[in-house]
Amino acid sequence: MPSPKFWPGGFLSHSNCYKVQLENSFSLWSFTVCSSGHPPNGSLWCQAGMGCLGTQRAPRAFLLLPLLLYVARRSNLTQLQSGSKKKKVTKAERLKLLQEEEERRLKEEEEARLKYEKEEMERLEIQRIEKEKWNRLEAKDLERRNEELEELYLLERCFPEAEKLKQETRMLSQWKHYIQCDGSPDPSIAQEMNTFISLWKEKTNETFEEVIEKSKVVLNLIEKLKFILLETPPCDLQDKNIIQYQESILQLQELLHLKFNVATEILLRQASTLADLDSGNMEKVIKDENVTLYVWANLKKNPRHRSVRFSETQIGFEIPRILATSDIAVRLLHTHYDHVSALHPVSTPSKEHTSSVTELVKDDVENVEKAISKEVEEESKQQEKQSHLIQEEKLKVEEEQDDIEVKMSSAEEESEAIKCELEMKVLSETVSAGKHWRTDGISNVSYKPNERLITFSLDTFGPVTLIQDAHINMPYQSWELRPLDVNKVLLTVTTVFTEIQIQIKENLCMLSSVKLKDKKHISVLEGTWMTPIPFIIALKEAGLNIFPTRYSHFYVVINNKVPLVEVKAYRQMALLSSTFAFGWSKWNLLCNSTKVVFKVREHLPEECTENPNWALLMFSGDRAQRLKIKEESEAFSEALKEETEFHSTLYHMVRDFASKEAMEKVRSSNCQFVNSVCHMLLSTRLLSYS
Repeated sequence: MPSPKFWPGGFLSHSNCYKVQLENSFSLWSFTVCSSGHPPNGSLWCQAGMGCLGTQRAPRAFLLLPLLLYVARRSNLTQLQSGSKKKKVTKAERLKLLQEEEERRLKEEEEARLKYEKEEMERLEIQRIEKEKWNRLEAKDLERRNEELEELYLLERCFPEAEKLKQETRMLSQWKHYIQCDGSPDPSIAQEMNTFISLWKEKTNETFEEVIEKSKVVLNLIEKLKFILLETPPCDLQDKNIIQYQESILQLQELLHLKFNVATEILLRQASTLADLDSGNMEKVIKDENVTLYVWANLKKNPRHRSVRFSETQIGFEIPRILATSDIAVRLLHTHYDHVSALHPVSTPSKEHTSSVTELVKDDVENVEKAISKEVEEESKQQEKQSHLIQEEKLKVEEEQDDIEVKMSSAEEESEAIKCELEMKVLSETVSAGKHWRTDGISNVSYKPNERLITFSLDTFGPVTLIQDAHINMPYQSWELRPLDVNKVLLTVTTVFTEIQIQIKENLCMLSSVKLKDKKHISVLEGTWMTPIPFIIALKEAGLNIFPTRYSHFYVVINNKVPLVEVKAYRQMALLSSTFAFGWSKWNLLCNSTKVVFKVREHLPEECTENPNWALLMFSGDRAQRLKIKEESEAFSEALKEETEFHSTLYHMVRDFASKEAMEKVRSSNCQFVNSVCHMLLSTRLLSYS
């Protein structure tokens, strides 16, 4: 056996071992441990151990070296042995390997193709089954369509019945007015109105208190005339009657304004007797529910008295020095009604008549849509610019006028826009500009929310108003219509700033609560029951406008739906509202304009309201279906829920999963209640503006 050789270089002074070079011509031997626990004689273990020199610590330090060298040698020998046995691959063998690889690839492709074809056949089979099921459901829906529409038509007879009751109420109101004999005219009779206006014009030397008392009658007549225009169905209004009512309103507004001017002049004639003991100038405040008068006359002409504040109020103003030494008087007339905004004409749609049941239903829907939308439109137009006016007029001013600073604030005299701390604008009216509200001439506008004090400067005297953004509460964030009791529901509309809750029962509506930024807000309207149209007007005047007009879509980004689909949905939701709750769904934004999606569930008194079991319905006006998806699903799909069918109406759709008691309550709902709910849904347009 060859012996190990020492590597040239000699012994290292800092090491106790020599470097050992091993030759590759070792004979093979197996690693067999002898009985004595040592490798065989002549092995690498023994010979390598002989080359180790050093002190007594050397055997322990070099203990692992023989084993490592042995393992390394064994590995080298194995590689040499396998290398010597490895044969060169021939061309035929390479071709065979390639052929096998190609066959394996083709086999995998064939298996993938067969798998795809199988899956595709299964998918097509599923589609075929689904299509056949869909066709069967459509055929079944078409077969019973006329029957369902006839049943719906019978249920919707409550709407003309409600209109008939309204007409009887109007006639009864005229009769009550006739038998009262209180001296006030019937606003619907032109002769009586002309007589009333003429007699009041002839009356002179009325005090301001007398004019205020008379103004209550006048404002009541104006309100009645407006309600006649809004509540009377357009088909029952003739053009001559519309013109007559509008002319009467304008004449009453102008005459009332003239009477206030004359009464103010009469009051100023007594200025010396009404002089303040401290300042020597006249100060007079007259308060009423509709009008508040502030009059100041400069009797002393003291240039140091430029700032005026009426006692026990937050109302005041500051005039320039040149006016402080002049014979002037300033009147602040704060009116709680709008006597400035012009009226808009009212048009009447033509009547339509049809014969078949289906056409009758469609015609009835279209007529109601026109009537109600026209009512809402007109009341919106007439009330759009209504807010509390603070009028400032110059009575005796000949000198040049500079800036006038006016400070106004009080709980009962602020507009609701200020109370709600919403965005608002101060505008003034210039007669020469054609009676348009404008913002120029007003500067230094500031508002202190804690004190509820607004301060601004004017370049000239004239009417001033606070106008709220009409669409500040649009679009809505969500909504819900929930039954409370028999023929009583709660409509909740949540906007960016407010949460408005409205109760509806029979033919009346009431503001239940208002929350501003999750804080309870007290409104004077809470607890007051009114019919729908006066209620809508009152909410707008209070700054709680959730009633779009025909032009609102120019100012609000909406989810516009086809009007006829909306109207049909609102009418059928109103029919079911006594028993079923409806709510906003995010999927309504994703379906197209010809369909609406909303949540619905049967309202049970003992049901837990924390996690209600909602169903998603999609309605196109002609077909209702229950969706497979839920509100929490990740993607929108129009897939039909398992074991459900198509129906032509919402009534028949919910009947599939509702109790018999619920459907019996629906059939026994009060017609005025259903009509009022429908009116509020049409007025708010929840499906398009949320």
